Amino acid sequence: MNDSPRPDPDALLRAAAQESRGKLKIFLGAAPGVGKTYEMLSEGRARQAAGVDVVVGVVETHGRKETAALIAGLEVLPRAPVDYEGRVLQEMDLDGLLARAPALALVDELAHSNAAGSRHPKRYQDVEELLAAGIDVYSTLNIQHVESLNDVVASFTRVRVRETVPDSIIEMADIEVVDIPPDELIERLRDGKVYVPEEATRALQHFFSKSNLSALRELALRRAAQAVDQQMLDHVRALGQGGTWAASERIVVAVSEQPGADGLVRATKRIADAMRAPWTALYVETPRSASFGEDAHRSLAAALNLAMQLGGDVATVPAADVVSGIKSFVTDARATQLVVGKSNRSRLFELRHGSVVDQLVRETPGVAVHVLPMEGGVAPAPRTSRKRVAAGSWGPPAAYVWTLVMVAVVTALGSTLFHILDLGNVSLLYLLPVMAAASVFGLRAGLFAGVASSLAYNFFFLPPTGTLTVNNPENIISIFVLIGVATVTSQLTARVRVQADLAAASARTNATLAGFLRRLTSLGEADGLAQAICEEVGRLFALRTVLVTQGPGGLEITGTNSPGVRLETMELASAQWALDHGQPAGRGSGTLTASDWLFRPLVAGERTLAVLGLARDDGGDPVRSDQLPLLMGLLDQSAVALERLRLGEEMRDIETVRERDRLRAALLSSVGHDLRTPLTAIVGAAEALENGATPELVATIRGEAERLRRFVANLLDMARVEAGALQLALDPTDLTDAVAAAVQDTRQVLGDRPITLDVSPALPLVRLDPRLFHHCLINLLDNAGRYGKPGTPILVKAEREADGLKLSILDEGPGLRPGSEAAVFDTFRRIEGSDRTPGGTGLGLAIVKGFAEAMGASVGAANRADGSGACFTLRFPDAMLVRAMEESEA
Repeated sequence: MNDSPRPDPDALLRAAAQESRGKLKIFLGAAPGVGKTYEMLSEGRARQAAGVDVVVGVVETHGRKETAALIAGLEVLPRAPVDYEGRVLQEMDLDGLLARAPALALVDELAHSNAAGSRHPKRYQDVEELLAAGIDVYSTLNIQHVESLNDVVASFTRVRVRETVPDSIIEMADIEVVDIPPDELIERLRDGKVYVPEEATRALQHFFSKSNLSALRELALRRAAQAVDQQMLDHVRALGQGGTWAASERIVVAVSEQPGADGLVRATKRIADAMRAPWTALYVETPRSASFGEDAHRSLAAALNLAMQLGGDVATVPAADVVSGIKSFVTDARATQLVVGKSNRSRLFELRHGSVVDQLVRETPGVAVHVLPMEGGVAPAPRTSRKRVAAGSWGPPAAYVWTLVMVAVVTALGSTLFHILDLGNVSLLYLLPVMAAASVFGLRAGLFAGVASSLAYNFFFLPPTGTLTVNNPENIISIFVLIGVATVTSQLTARVRVQADLAAASARTNATLAGFLRRLTSLGEADGLAQAICEEVGRLFALRTVLVTQGPGGLEITGTNSPGVRLETMELASAQWALDHGQPAGRGSGTLTASDWLFRPLVAGERTLAVLGLARDDGGDPVRSDQLPLLMGLLDQSAVALERLRLGEEMRDIETVRERDRLRAALLSSVGHDLRTPLTAIVGAAEALENGATPELVATIRGEAERLRRFVANLLDMARVEAGALQLALDPTDLTDAVAAAVQDTRQVLGDRPITLDVSPALPLVRLDPRLFHHCLINLLDNAGRYGKPGTPILVKAEREADGLKLSILDEGPGLRPGSEAAVFDTFRRIEGSDRTPGGTGLGLAIVKGFAEAMGASVGAANRADGSGACFTLRFPDAMLVRAMEESEA
C-alpha cells in the first residue's frame, strides 16, 4: 500500500468549480445587535478604499445612526418595487445588480424571504446567482437562521424562526464571527441601540436573556469553527498534504463483530461529548468477513446502529486487512483520536498473527490511540461442521487433482526433453506447476505442488532414478527452491486476489447505486417512485419491502413489492416511531425489536419523508452488517428522489397560489372599475331626475344598468365555465337570425358604429346552444367596438370551409400584438396594442372560448391580412352542421 498522500480528486473538483465563481463572506452573529451590518459596511468601505468596485445591493439599518453613516460614500443600488396583495414592497434589484456587475456586492440579511413575485423566494438564492456570475458577496446572518441549528435554538429560546439558510451555504463561505459579550449586548439593548424601547423591553424578557445569549454565542463560535475546519480539510486534500491538521478533534472508533463493540461505541460517545468533537464508527471489511455467521452479522449491525442512534457517523471500508483499512480511513478523515478495543488474546496467538493494537500505535503517528478492554472477551468461533472447516482451510479436492495433473504433464515433458536438456533446466520446468497452483488455488495447493514437484524431480531425474534417495546434497537446494517459490507466489497472488475482489465489490456497489439512481431519476410521479424504490431494494437484498408515509388520516402504504401486505399493530408503531424520530425501529434495531419488520427512515435535510420497511421471509434480521453501506446509499438516493418530487409539487403549488393571487388582484381591480363606473353614472342620473326627467337621463340609466347587468352576467358565466357547470341545449340555429339578434342587443353599446353583415341565408343551420352562442356574439361585438377605431365599421362574415363553417368578426384598429393571439383568451387578460384605455374585465374573450369549446366549436384570433385590424373567428366543424338543410338547398 502506498501511504504517501495524494490530492483528493473530489476536493480538486470542488476547488476547480469555485475558480469561476464569486466568493461569499458571511458575518455571523449570535443575535441581532452584535454589529454584523456595521462590520460588513466597514469592511466594504475598506475594500473600496483599496480600489475595489463596491456596490450596496441591500442594507437594513433598522434606524441605527452609526450604521446609516457608513453607507455614505458607497454606491447604493435602488431597490426594485414588487406588487404584493395591493401593496408595493421594496426588494433587492437582482437584475440591476447583475447588470451593474460590481466586484463586490454588499447584501444584508442572507436569510430574508423575498416578496411573492420575486424571481427567487429566498435572498440566499439571489446571492447564489450573484456568485455564479462571478460577483463577490458580503452578507450577514444570525446563528438561529442556520437550518441544522433551528431546532436546537428553538429548544432553549422557545422561538422558532421561519427564515432559514441551508448549511451548504455556510460551508462554502468564509466566516467572520462578529461577537460581543452578552452583558454588553444587553446594555446596548437597554440603550435603544438595537430595538425601539417597547420592543427592547419585550426582548429582554424573552429572547435576550443572558443564558440564551451565552448559548447562542457558543453555537455561533462552534459552527464557525466547524465550517473553517471543513474548508481547511478540503484545502489540504486538494493539495495532497499529509498530517492530521488537528485544528479541532476528530474521533474514529474501530468496531468489529466481537462482543463488547457496543461498549466501545458508548465510550467513544462520552469522549466525543467531552471534547465536543464529531466522531465516526468504522468497520473494516476484510476477506474474512465473508465467513461471518448470522450472530457475527447481528452483533456488528447492532454496534453500527447504536453509533447512528448516538449521533455518530458510520463508515464501512473494504481493505485487505484491518490495520491498512483503519490507517487509510484515519488518514483520509484527518482523525486526531482513534479508539480501539483490546481482546484477550493468548501470547502464542499474538506471536503468530501479531497485535492490531501494537501495529496501530506504531504506524499512526500524530494520532492519539485510546485502547479500551473488550468487555465481552473473545468471540466464539462460528458453529460450522468439520467438513466445512476442512474445505474452507485446504480448498476443494479438485485443486489438488489438477495440481497432480500439471506435475505429471511437466514430468512427461521433462522426460521427453531430458536428452537435450541438462538436469538444472529440467528443475526449472517444475516451477510452472508450482506457480500455476499457487496463483490459481492458493497457498496450500502451491505448497502441495512444491512437494509433489520435488518428489517427482527426485524420483524421475535425480540419480539414482526410481528412488527418493538424493546422492548429491546440492540437489536438495532445488527442492527447497520449489517450496519457497510456491510460498512467495501464493502470498503475492492471494494479495492480488484480495485487491481484485475489493475492486470488484466496489465496482458492483457503484454500478448498483448508479443503476438505482438512473431508474429513480426517470420517474416523475410519486406512486411510481415509491413502487420503484420497493422493487429495487427488495430485488437487491431479497427482502419484502414496503414504503410508508404520513397521510392525512395516519400512516399510508405508498409502495410495496409484496401485494396484499398488511402491517400489524407492532409494525405500525415501529413505522410511526421511525417517522417521528428519524431513527431506525423494529427488528434488528434498538427500538421496538418485537416487530417482524425493520423500518429505516428516508431523510432529506431535517425532514423525514418516509420510512422503508424491510423483512425476510424466514423471519431473520433483514440486513446484514456487510450490506448496510449499500442499503444506506440506496436510502440516501431514495430520499433525494422523494425530496425532488416534493419540491416539484411545492413549486407547482406556489405557482397555483401565485396565479390565484394574480386572478384575485385582477378581479378586484376589474370589479372596482366596472362596478364603480356604471353605478356612478346611475347615481348621477338619479340625482338629476329630482330636477325633472329628460330622455337623455333615462337612456343613461338604462344603458349603464344594462352594462352592469352584462358585467354581472359575465362573472356568473365565467364561474360556470371554470366549474364545468354549463348545461347545453343544442338546437339547429340560423346564423343570420343569431347575428341579427346580437347586433340588436349591442346597438346601444356600439353607438353609431356601422356594422356590415355578410352572412348568407343559404348557409346550413348549426347545431348549438342559442343562448350561449348569443353571449359569444355579444362579447365579440363588444370587444370589436372597444378596440376598433371610433367610426370605423365592424364586419361580420360567415362562409363555408372544406371541413365546416366559420364566422368571423373583423374590426379596424391597432390589431393584436404579435405572439399574443392565444393569450388574449386567458382570464382577465386585456388586449394590448390599443392607443386607448377601454374598460372591460378581461372576461369576455375567456367566456367566448369556454362557451365555444363547450358547444364543440373553436375560436381563434389573428390580425387581418391587410394589417388594418383584428379578426376573431368561430369555427364550427362539419359534425355541427345540419345535413337536411344542405340536401334541400341542393
